[in-house]
Amino acid sequence: MKRVLFVPLAILGVGVAVVMLLIETRPKAVPTVIEALAPLIRVQTLSPISWQLFVDAQGTVKPRTESELKAQVPGEVVWVADALVPGGFFEAGDSLLRLNPADYEADLESARALLARTESEAGRARKELRRQRSLADRSVASQARIDDAETAAHVAESGLREALARLGRAERDLGRTEIYAPYSGRVRSEGVDPGQFVSRGEALAKIYAVDYAEVRLPIPDRELRYLDIPLGYRDSPKRRRPAVEGVYSIDDLSKAGEGSAEGPRVVLRAEFAGENHAWEGQIVRTEGEIDPKSRMVTVVARIEDPYGRKDDEGRPPLSVGLFVEVEITGRVIPNAMVIPRSALHEGERVLVLDSEDRLYYRPVDVLRTERELVVIEGGLEAGERIAVSPLPDAIEGMLVRAREEEGTTGQERGAS
Repeated sequence: MKRVLFVPLAILGVGVAVVMLLIETRPKAVPTVIEALAPLIRVQTLSPISWQLFVDAQGTVKPRTESELKAQVPGEVVWVADALVPGGFFEAGDSLLRLNPADYEADLESARALLARTESEAGRARKELRRQRSLADRSVASQARIDDAETAAHVAESGLREALARLGRAERDLGRTEIYAPYSGRVRSEGVDPGQFVSRGEALAKIYAVDYAEVRLPIPDRELRYLDIPLGYRDSPKRRRPAVEGVYSIDDLSKAGEGSAEGPRVVLRAEFAGENHAWEGQIVRTEGEIDPKSRMVTVVARIEDPYGRKDDEGRPPLSVGLFVEVEITGRVIPNAMVIPRSALHEGERVLVLDSEDRLYYRPVDVLRTERELVVIEGGLEAGERIAVSPLPDAIEGMLVRAREEEGTTGQERGAS
């Protein structure tokens, strides 16, 4: 009986001894201090650069000068120039259309005959007046005869002036039977054929000049601050170059006109015949009103020699009616701070790093946002570092690890 109880107790004792041995020989943990790792962010060091501003716009090409040819005298059309067709080109002074001059030649001959007759009558009346006055000096002629002679002389002179006026009109009417081009241009439309009888004032054709083309460009009024456009009265030098932060009034715009000062350069781009082409021009004036609904201001760009008459560079013509994308060259900001758009946070603030790599929010004055870049006009200094990594949960004084990044702030975009 005692032997039966001894075996289990012996086994239990051995197990307890093994457990105690394991507890005593177990490895002991060494406590260590865990350091918080600051987040790694991208930063850029600011440096002022020269930055060229541009304003984008769209418009349709239109002729600077457009006219409607009308008949000044009635008559039958006897000849039409080959160029007087839609799309036809002509030079200044070219004959475009001729009416039958027979009736007007007859009127001119009649006016010449009337003038000859009235000249003879006027000469005779003047001679008679001199004779009556001579007789009156010798007390031979009465006062009544002198009065009659003076009246006849005045009537003859009036008839002579009337005959001269009729001769002038007859000459002008005969000259109006042939219509000449008032300028070098192109025919937009025509509605006359040989044998057709036209009345005075009847429209014959629509033409436009090809020396210049113009494009009306609506732009938001706030974009004017980016352009160096003459807005003062007759391009007053004192008002031509406003400050970037200036405000333009409607009165300024209403007085804007086409002056001698050279306006901003523009580049027009369009697809023509399956290829992309570009033309150059300049802003010449600002139209005098702001649209009260859209707050848009219309500036006018002018392109010289749109059809390549003076120099053929192999480019297609800038045809009337073509829709173009326009890039207007704006002002140059000499000491601009340009940062990535990712560096700008809500409320127009940026994260600036101090000497200990801690973040602090700072408000800035944004001049303009251009796609992925932001032009800053105030609030930042040269040599400061800003965070360009997205940090939606950043807090004031947060410690970070900075990694310098080369970006747009090291480049310059000067005037072309």
